[in-house]
Amino acid sequence: MPQRSTCKLDWNKLRVFHAVAEAGSFTHASESLNLSQSAVSRQISALEESLGVSLFHRHARGLVMTEAGDLLYKTVHDVFAKLNNVESMLTETRENPEGPLRVTTTVAFGSVWLTSRLKEFVRSYPNIEVTLRLDDRELDLAMREADVAIRFSEPTDPNLIKKHGGSMRVMLFASPDYLKERGAPRSFEDLARHELVVFGEGAYPFGQVHWLTEELQRRGVTARIGLRVNNLYGIYRAVRSGIGISALPEYFYREGHGLVHVLPDIEGPEIHGYFVYPEELRNSARVGVFRDYLFREIARAKAQNTVLAEVARPSKSAIA
Repeated sequence: MPQRSTCKLDWNKLRVFHAVAEAGSFTHASESLNLSQSAVSRQISALEESLGVSLFHRHARGLVMTEAGDLLYKTVHDVFAKLNNVESMLTETRENPEGPLRVTTTVAFGSVWLTSRLKEFVRSYPNIEVTLRLDDRELDLAMREADVAIRFSEPTDPNLIKKHGGSMRVMLFASPDYLKERGAPRSFEDLARHELVVFGEGAYPFGQVHWLTEELQRRGVTARIGLRVNNLYGIYRAVRSGIGISALPEYFYREGHGLVHVLPDIEGPEIHGYFVYPEELRNSARVGVFRDYLFREIARAKAQNTVLAEVARPSKSAIA
């Protein structure tokens, strides 16, 4: 075990440590740092000596952080992220926003709605480096896993700024091929004669994810579950392929294509959307222009009755 010394933490060594932890090897870290592998190794050994702890287990197939290394990495990663953010905030202006912007939202909303609306933004702000991270988990904004989030459950963390983006309904959908083969249900009770696609274990808890199965139980309707999926986008793909009927947020109706709104008189729960970011980014120009752009797109979508608004409902004859 390295012996503890009185040497203070050295930022250059911490920078090297962070690169090694990210890369998982001295070789890859040396390439990103433009240093020799031996120089990187010496820096890590010197840092371990100054701290009096081992930061990595050395293995033939790479490096594995020790418990102490993992603790240091989390702290250093957070500090470096904040320093990078401060640097960007100091150099950018409202007229010329620049720097990295990491946006997170759910796999379904990001894939179906958001990505198709980013073209104008990335062209209008070429100095903003947008990274879109689609994840059904709620990433920790306070720990800088992302800069901003579009969420469908209201944040409770007082250190997060939230802006309500509107609401949308959950509705029942099927594919044209399925309805051609099985016919369209005329009432909720008719679902007993149909195949359903519902959420399974591990589903991301937006709104009332189990509304359809709970409503069936409440009404005493027994229906066959053709498929269980733990992901909203997976459910959409299953419904579109003709497996069965399912409940989806209304933005799938226009954006997803290939779906028919069935039982238009039946409305599921309302889902609320929020634009969320940490307090420390309140004055970030990058966050500000992205927020304004996003809400303009939401307003445009509302006007077109595509998302966060009442969806245009086809007549019953249209789905017969």
